[in-house]
Amino acid sequence: MASELDAYLSEQQTVEHLRASRSRISDELSKVIVGQSDVVDQLLISLFAGGHCLITGAPGLAKTLLVRSIAQIFHLKFQRIQFTPDLMPADITGTEILEQEASGHRRMQFVKGPIFGNVILADEINRTPPKTQAALLEAMQEHQVTVAGTRYPLEEPFFVLATQNPIEMEGTYPLPEAQLDRFMFNVLIDYLPEDDEVAVVKQTTSRRPAAIEPIFTGDDVRRFHEVVQKVPIAEDLIRYAVRLSAASRPGQANTPDFVREWVSWGAGTRAAQYTVLGAKARALLNGRNHATVDDIRALVHPTLRHRILVGYRAEAEGITVEQVIDRLLAHVPAPGGSSNS
Repeated sequence: MASELDAYLSEQQTVEHLRASRSRISDELSKVIVGQSDVVDQLLISLFAGGHCLITGAPGLAKTLLVRSIAQIFHLKFQRIQFTPDLMPADITGTEILEQEASGHRRMQFVKGPIFGNVILADEINRTPPKTQAALLEAMQEHQVTVAGTRYPLEEPFFVLATQNPIEMEGTYPLPEAQLDRFMFNVLIDYLPEDDEVAVVKQTTSRRPAAIEPIFTGDDVRRFHEVVQKVPIAEDLIRYAVRLSAASRPGQANTPDFVREWVSWGAGTRAAQYTVLGAKARALLNGRNHATVDDIRALVHPTLRHRILVGYRAEAEGITVEQVIDRLLAHVPAPGGSSNS
């Protein structure tokens, strides 16, 4: 009984620590990042929930700077991997080399690759062939790599934040659906409003950026993962997340007509899992002890946009994935309400 009470008090302390530090996180990031509040929130939610993120945006929008800054706030080991057409799997995971000891004996020694870190920035992941992209699959799912038949566990916590450039289609290799599904969110980074862009130019051309102060540790992040999973959420909200995902699948009994016409592949079960888990983390970040329907709806776009594949008819009509998701939100009744379609 005493141990259960201690565990409860420890969880409450973790929640209070997170709430009290939310504004400090924003203050530290504002030293180097201007605007992009939705992007920052989604990255923090995935970090607290223990998920990986795909970041899509044009060059020069501070994707690398943002990821590195978040790693500094959480005092985590940051590793950047620049994906290129000639990158090999061993360049990511590491390789064995023949090493001669002082005694004269030779033995194989494993040299760790850049995947052995806490926050991995996989930069321009769609510029490398599928064989190398697949080297990330085991790491992302199992938090380990296998080299020459030997398994090597990765450091915890472990996050992959992969960027892809949407405007360079020449010589790129789109990620397969199985790998896309491993990412909790697909976060879109767009150009800043004029005032924010002016602030960025002024800030980066007048002084050196201030150093970011660590707020958390890796142990804090692991505790956040445990606490997030215990945040209560009503069953009708879970059912709502499941129905949103199911409605995106063509060929099902209750599939909406617009999905049958526009979608060639819909979201799987992971979409609902990540939506619910993200809603719990968002609730904590906003100072609440339970998830709400607003938490679910706020995360539907980043959760579904890389899991729904639109067909030729949608492309011919100029229909985007974002528009399909908007229609899904309007079609599926939210708990306590009705659909708008």
